[in-house]
Amino acid sequence: MKHSLGTVRQMWRLLEPVHATLYYAPEAFEEAAALGYPTDERWPSYFAYRAAPLGPAGPQLVNALFYSLSPQMVEHYTATAWRTAAPERVLEARSRAVDRALRKLLGDRIGSPGLREAAGLARRAAVAADTAGRALAAANSALPWPDAPHMVLWQAATLLREHRGDGHIVALQAHGIGPAESLVSHAAVGAAPEEVFTSRQWSEEEWTAARARLAARGLVQADGTATDGGHRIRAAVEKLTDQLAAPPWDVLAPGETDRLAELLIPVVLDIAGTGLLPARSTLGIGLEYAHE
Repeated sequence: MKHSLGTVRQMWRLLEPVHATLYYAPEAFEEAAALGYPTDERWPSYFAYRAAPLGPAGPQLVNALFYSLSPQMVEHYTATAWRTAAPERVLEARSRAVDRALRKLLGDRIGSPGLREAAGLARRAAVAADTAGRALAAANSALPWPDAPHMVLWQAATLLREHRGDGHIVALQAHGIGPAESLVSHAAVGAAPEEVFTSRQWSEEEWTAARARLAARGLVQADGTATDGGHRIRAAVEKLTDQLAAPPWDVLAPGETDRLAELLIPVVLDIAGTGLLPARSTLGIGLEYAHE
């Protein structure tokens, strides 16, 4: 491995906001509404946009790959998704949405040498991602690459994000952490307040049962906070996630990942500075883990 796990994690933190613009930008809701999706909440377009590379996937497949979302939630938003618009039309709409959103968010950076350089470096890593056993990454890797640098950067960020996410499910399962437990354990270590995790729509009974299962393993206390063992398990999950996400970055020299980070920081600040993205999410992107 050429890079430290800290570098691998840094790349995720910098690319995640680029990818996430799709789920929060007004342009994304406008494009979704034009297709016929409700836009009074973000979930109808989220499920359609994120699942579209899979083709007309049903709730069972989407539930397996999205993992931490309530099966009832997945059923609700996925069962009729492709009756509203075919996946091909959704993919066209998401490209238009991202193009419009990033042009607005990045302003004069669009078409700049720095953005073009960042897109090229990120694409090299994304193309190197082995998608064996990683369904969402594989589905996105099959899509044609766009020409515009800001769209190349977004597609690379998306492919690498889904590659990491597919590996994260492996890491969770390797440590015996099921879908609901993945959220309960993340809340327990302080990734975000419990109320943030209610967006995944597990019932109170399901949440309580997942907490009880973790408590039986000695991973959470009665008040829901993590025990020392719970912190160790969660750190082990994150370490394995980073290890599984590392190989694509081996195609870049350490100086190149440093350069990519340098180029991405102002891009992320442009996006974050608008207040478009939520300050707290279920990803726990701000948590630090002592990997090494």
